[in-house]
Amino acid sequence: MIKILKATDIEKDESFFKGRDFGQSIETVRDVLKNVEARKDEALREYAAKFDVAAPASFEIPQETLKAAADKMKRQNPSLYDSLSYSHDLALRFAKRQRESFDDFETELEPGLYTGQKNIPVDRAGVYVPAGRFPLVSSVVMTITPAAAAGVKEIFLCTPPRVHPDDAQKAKDSGTGTSGKPFIGGKPYADENILAAAYICGATKVFAAGGAQAIAALAFGTESIPRVDVIVGPGNKFVAEAKKLVYGTVGIDMVAGPTEVFIIADSSANPEWVAADLLAQAEHDVVAQPVMATPDEKLAEAVAAELDRQLELLPTKETASKSIENFGRIIITDSLEQAADFANRKAPEHLELAVAEGPVCDALIAKVHNYGSLFIGHNSAEVFGDYAAGLNHTLPTSGSARFTGGLSVRVFLKTVTTLRAVAGSKGAIASAEAAGHLGDAEGLAAHAKSARYRLTAFTSGK
Repeated sequence: MIKILKATDIEKDESFFKGRDFGQSIETVRDVLKNVEARKDEALREYAAKFDVAAPASFEIPQETLKAAADKMKRQNPSLYDSLSYSHDLALRFAKRQRESFDDFETELEPGLYTGQKNIPVDRAGVYVPAGRFPLVSSVVMTITPAAAAGVKEIFLCTPPRVHPDDAQKAKDSGTGTSGKPFIGGKPYADENILAAAYICGATKVFAAGGAQAIAALAFGTESIPRVDVIVGPGNKFVAEAKKLVYGTVGIDMVAGPTEVFIIADSSANPEWVAADLLAQAEHDVVAQPVMATPDEKLAEAVAAELDRQLELLPTKETASKSIENFGRIIITDSLEQAADFANRKAPEHLELAVAEGPVCDALIAKVHNYGSLFIGHNSAEVFGDYAAGLNHTLPTSGSARFTGGLSVRVFLKTVTTLRAVAGSKGAIASAEAAGHLGDAEGLAAHAKSARYRLTAFTSGK
């Protein structure tokens, strides 16, 4: 049963508004990073044998294998193939429009003093896609597509190894190919749907490597896996910790914690829909946090009852029920405005406004400002954003939406600046004079001298 609380209870509970990353500086991850940096492919093989169901002899999965997976999906599961293609198409169109918004320019700030900016894509991007209980095929779309739209030349995907179909009988005969009993030395392979999605989205190369060791390989490079400039994508706490530790060696998108949704609902909300949206987050993880805030007590009770009803029919009940019981909340607020205040303090990954269209909804849209993605109105289900609405589902969690947005083409772009000064111009002379005085003030004599050499040339005409 989900907890139904008064607003006053939440106001007193500071822990509700604090970040929830459930991570720590894990020494195991530090050791993995150091080992892979030093021993490269050899270390990757050892970790695969220790943590995965397969430890392949090599890591790169051939393009023809990716194509075969996509062709098989198209034949045997055309609905999934078409859905992935549709998701990719929308995500690419949205990301290309994002790219257009980051314009290059040069402007004349003062006569003869031209400043500008350029948005340059990184050369190589690494994307990580987990394949544990839920192989996240949609995350292939969400990570590769913005990199491609940004103009990244090479996009490398890492995902945990699986037993290759050609090795399936050998694994069966030897009693291997399961967790704790990996099949050693076979062909590189991974989750078939992830391979198909990688082909559809245009990954340059795909490698059968998982966990913190895959992050290390992308950050430092090995004999098989090239070093990249930026690493993006979801993962467990070990992957998140690895990304945190390699930041600076490479760029990263963010360090994500457990998923969360915050729904602001009025009396027009459909309890069945709201409960379904809460459960859609709860089934991700036992520490996922589904929250609803409403001034309507009858709606709160109806949603709580609907949650219990839907949970009984949910295949992922075991996970979702723990999330609902331990971290789920329904908050009875004094008003929708107070609910919006709570949302701004919480800064949730997903924020839904399950309210009727009109002035009240418009006022809420204007009031909320801390969220990863905003879903407006009853028809805008958060799961649309997860899968097929153009938006990226890789979003900030644990309160980090206070200072950052989700994964976009921006992560793969370097915004750099340019300066062009015209000799003898008013702007160049003024800049040289100011730079000389500021260099003096800071005690940086070479700075001041560099500026005054030019000043002399500008004013003498030589």
